[in-house]
This record gives sequence, C-alpha cells and structure tokens, in this order.
Amino acid sequence: MKPVLDNDLMLVYDIESMTIECMTTESNTYGSVNDDINIDKMDSSSSLLQRLKHAEHRAARAEEALVQALQDLNLARSTTKNLFETKDVQLNVENGEEDQSYFDSYAHFGIHQEMLQDKVRTENYRDFIYDNQHIFKGKVVLDVGCGTGILSMFAAKAGAKQVIGIDQSEIIYNAMDIVRENGLENVVMLIKGKMEEVKLPVKQVDIIISEWMGYFLLFESMLDSVLFARDKYLHPDGTVYPDLCTLSLVAIDDQRNHDSKVDFWNNVYGFKMTCMKSCVLEESSVEYVKKDTVISTPCMVKCVDICSIHVKDLDFTSSFKLEIQRDSNCTGIVGYFDVIFEKHCKKTVMFSCSPTSEKTHWKQTVFILPKPIPLKKGDVLNGTIECAKNPKDKRALIIKLTIDEEAFNYIVQ
Repeated sequence: MKPVLDNDLMLVYDIESMTIECMTTESNTYGSVNDDINIDKMDSSSSLLQRLKHAEHRAARAEEALVQALQDLNLARSTTKNLFETKDVQLNVENGEEDQSYFDSYAHFGIHQEMLQDKVRTENYRDFIYDNQHIFKGKVVLDVGCGTGILSMFAAKAGAKQVIGIDQSEIIYNAMDIVRENGLENVVMLIKGKMEEVKLPVKQVDIIISEWMGYFLLFESMLDSVLFARDKYLHPDGTVYPDLCTLSLVAIDDQRNHDSKVDFWNNVYGFKMTCMKSCVLEESSVEYVKKDTVISTPCMVKCVDICSIHVKDLDFTSSFKLEIQRDSNCTGIVGYFDVIFEKHCKKTVMFSCSPTSEKTHWKQTVFILPKPIPLKKGDVLNGTIECAKNPKDKRALIIKLTIDEEAFNYIVQ
C-alpha cells in the first residue's frame, strides 16, 4: 500500500521501540525509587543502631559513676564513724596547731599579771605550801604549767630538794630570768616543752603542783597533762596538789542581764533580729555574777580527786536539785568550782569561785535560759547536766542542761 502522504509523521516513529523505551525508562524510574527507599531504610537502621550503642555506653558510664559514688559514700561513713567512735583518734596536725595557739596565748605577760594579781588564787597556793612545809622538805617537786615560776619558787622556799618546772609557752624564758634573779637556780630547773613530750632528769617525783583549773573548772583540758605526769612520774606514795576540786551549780534571777543578751534582739533600731538569739544562747558567758542574783542553794555536780581520777572520767553526767530561796524568775544556771588542799596537810587550805565568795580571775560561767522560769520559794528545780570535751576543739566543752525535760545546749570556749 502506498501512503497518502509521503512524509506522514505517524509513519516516521517506531511505536514498538518507543513502547520498549518507555517501559525501560519506567522500570529504571521505579527501580531508582525502590533503591532510595531501601537505602533510607538502611540509613535509618544504622542510625538507630548507633543511638542504641551510644545509650548503652552512657548507661555503662552511669553505672560506673554510681558504683564509685557508693564507694565514696561508704568511705565517708566509715571515716565519720571512726572519727566519732574511736576515742583514741588524733588529728595531729590540727591538734598541734590548736595547742600552739593555746600556748601562745600564755606567752604575753598580761595574762600572767592577771593571775598573779588574783590574790585568792596566788595567796592560797602560797599559804598551802608555806603552812605545810613538812610536805615539801627535801622532796622532788614537779610544777606542771609553771608560767612565771611562782609556785616553783614557793616550793623551793618551803625546803624542796629539787623543783622542776615545765611550760610550753615562751614565758618560760622570762621565768628562767626570774629564778636567777631570786638566786634559786640551784634548786629550780625549768624546761620548755609539752608535759607529754619532755624528758625529766629524774625517774620519779614526790609531789606534783599545778594551777591547771580553767573556766568551769575543766575548760582548757590542762588537767589532762597533770594526770599524764602523775601516771608517768609520781612516786607511789606521792601526791598531787590541789588534791580535790568540786564543781557546783546555782540558779540566778538576773533579768537585766537576760534582757541585754536575749531580749535585745527583739528590736534592734526598729528591726527584728530574733534569729541571733540562738547564737547568743548556745555560748556560755564568763562573768562576775552578782551575789544578790543567786536564788537557790548550790548543788555539787562533780568531785574531782586529782590523785585517782582518769581522763575518761572528766566527761560526766550528773543530776541536780536547786532549792529556790525566794519568789523569782530563773534566768540562768551558773557554774563555779572550789579548790581544796587537804591530803597530808597540817592546815587545810581551800578557796571558792562562788558568786558569794571573793572574786577570782576565773569569775563564774553563766548558762542563760531562752525564757525565764517563774518559781516560788520552796520550789525545787530538777535537772541533769552533761559535760564533755568538744570533738572539734579538745580544750573546749559541750554542756547540755536538761530542766523539766527540756534540753539546752551550750559551748564553753
């Protein structure tokens, strides 16, 4: 057949080849799309796998951190337990620094002048030694914490064969000059150092004398050094002087003092500062208590026999009963001590730091109550007192007073 038109375009194109080409193109197109989908799926799976591995790694690290934290916590618990339960633990560096600060405080002449000018203290020591010279005649005497050497020289004048004075403070160099100035260097030997560390030129001593008492009797813990010297150097028949001390409590009504220290914080130039009360109340104060503020009979809460007591016995708990002498408001409890020279004495000598006695440089220790307690004449104030060394500062004390089942905590420092 002959086409109507020689150049008919419909006859120029190969329909079959176009169909095959289209099918091929379509196949390639769909194949490409499927490949993209598969690749996306592979990429997604790979990403999820990586995230999973990363999560597992983080979990492993967190588990390791938790194990380490538990180990650190157990170590902290163990350390804290040892610190509070082990009585013999010693933080040598800190204690050494605290001790040095303590001894440095006695290097200045002012504190020694105050003690020497305390006639109650110094004259009673002198009277005990001079009125009982039979105790010192021909004996070896150890003076623990000799300071300016006044007790050592009293003992030398009383007939001691040898007197050894020990003091860690720099004041001992002045004491050496004082001893030479009074021509007693052949009898009195002074050694600088801590009692627990020095080596004495003798194996035993017959007598130990010391003025070791601190505020509230036991503050400063100097008695520990005296007991160390007693256990290490004192002859079995020897004696420590003073040989007895007692610690007592009385109740006071001193509203003016209470107002100035406690109620003061209610209104400070128009502002309330009551949060300061707890800071004020937790610290005892050392002051002269007026005898007319005392409202009760005294009650002894501790008797210290220096010849037999041990350091562990200096922490104590004791009950007390204070009989009220007049209608009043109890604003605080006051602690004071008495000192007694009695053993082997022909003449017993004693002195008191009571508010009703002649003043001493020890004054009295006052524990202020948060609120005054109203009382009637004849009432009895019942309570307990707990006294212990402060674990953070071995020379300070922690006091707990419990009155009518209410507890009050204080620090003597």
